[in-house]
Amino acid sequence: MRRLRKVKILATLGPSSNDEKTIEELSRAGADVFRINMSHTKHDGLKQMVETIRRVEKTVGRPIGILADLQGPKLRVGTFNSDEIELEVGDHFTFDCLDKPGNRTRVYLPHPEIFESVRPGNRLLLDDGKVEMRCIESSGKEIVAEVVVPGTLSNRKGISLPDTLLGVRAITDKDRADLEAALENDVDWIALSFVQRPEDVIEVQQTVGSRAGVLAKIEKPQAVEKLEEIIANADAIMIARGDLGVEMPLEEVPGLQKRMIRMARKRGKPVVVATQMLESMINSPVPTRAEVSDVATAVYEGADAIMLSAESAAGEHPVQAVSTMNRIAIAVEQDDLFTSIIRAQQTEPEATSADAISAATRQVAETLDLAAIVTFTSSGSTGLRASRERPSKPIIALSPVMGTMRRLTLAWGLHCVQTEDEGNLDAMVDRACVIARQEGIAKVGDRIAITAGVPLGRPGTTNMLRIAFVEEQGARKK
Repeated sequence: MRRLRKVKILATLGPSSNDEKTIEELSRAGADVFRINMSHTKHDGLKQMVETIRRVEKTVGRPIGILADLQGPKLRVGTFNSDEIELEVGDHFTFDCLDKPGNRTRVYLPHPEIFESVRPGNRLLLDDGKVEMRCIESSGKEIVAEVVVPGTLSNRKGISLPDTLLGVRAITDKDRADLEAALENDVDWIALSFVQRPEDVIEVQQTVGSRAGVLAKIEKPQAVEKLEEIIANADAIMIARGDLGVEMPLEEVPGLQKRMIRMARKRGKPVVVATQMLESMINSPVPTRAEVSDVATAVYEGADAIMLSAESAAGEHPVQAVSTMNRIAIAVEQDDLFTSIIRAQQTEPEATSADAISAATRQVAETLDLAAIVTFTSSGSTGLRASRERPSKPIIALSPVMGTMRRLTLAWGLHCVQTEDEGNLDAMVDRACVIARQEGIAKVGDRIAITAGVPLGRPGTTNMLRIAFVEEQGARKK
């Protein structure tokens, strides 16, 4: 189950892919992490899917990450007498607090926080931006808006407010219940939707603690404005291009994608590119050329992971979608230009011994043409530092903590193996050599670089670099 690529693949589970046979096929086809969308999953379904994934994990003999994606605050209009209405340019339309069916001129909006926050001039986007309005008047009980982009508006369609900072938390009562259920079932990552500010991430971090990683989904302009602070507080980020493309001009999203990937890499935080990557494969067994180019671009940019949503959750060809994404990523990483492009985006290490050791390890491994870099990591920080360097050599991450291994399945280039804790340095070096050989990454006579923190078992103390020869019974130190 050693991957032939370094970028990771997330696959969303759903009606097309939540049985054990398909999950195993997805894993073998290339899925490293499975996403469970809590918008469509009840707690008993979550428990069942986690148990199924863990059985598959034992079958394939490779750590598998699980990401629970919280729904977040869903803002929707009420219903209409006629189920839907037609809106023309220049029409005036009112959103109010009257809990009764709407008509051609008004509709119920069951979100008091919107009335408190929207100001004249703010945009209101409905049904994923298909209808656009601009606020003319706003009071505590109603909003009068003018239609700018006409269209059909029907029952319970979503509403987005790209110009408005809402006084609402990113985590709802439903999310809190889902979060507790996810933590009880030992998921590895919690994805937080519709983040607006770093405080949203901090609030969830306080609940999660060290039980899982917290991934902030960047899908609102307000989050883009606070991007550095959000990345600093999150354990990872996701570039959720679907909602981001609704609330921001589409032509700005590619540049933002590049910017966010580089900012996350500088911080050593995994970054996921998501939404519509192979959208046509929901129905088609092959993608469009534009989609292939889109996936390839994310890989060339050095994203840690690329994600499938409806393609694997509800599409007709979930396994083919993962297999296709896997083949694209392998082809890109084998391109002669790939290493030079990745190297051009190299970030300077922080002035710490841990960062200096990680940067030196990459340079030593490439200069001496070593077979692999092996990192011993308890908390995962050593592995993430090695990943941030984007070395051309394979990286093996070793830890006695299975939770750490599962969490690191999201990070670029890490081949994760659970192993026993070692009591002394020589035993650790021997084990690194044995595992590198067993995993098919190094052979007898090869040399590997080994990094760890000394004294052993103390998190966050990466301070050692050792080179060793791989031998039949372990290692010859150098």
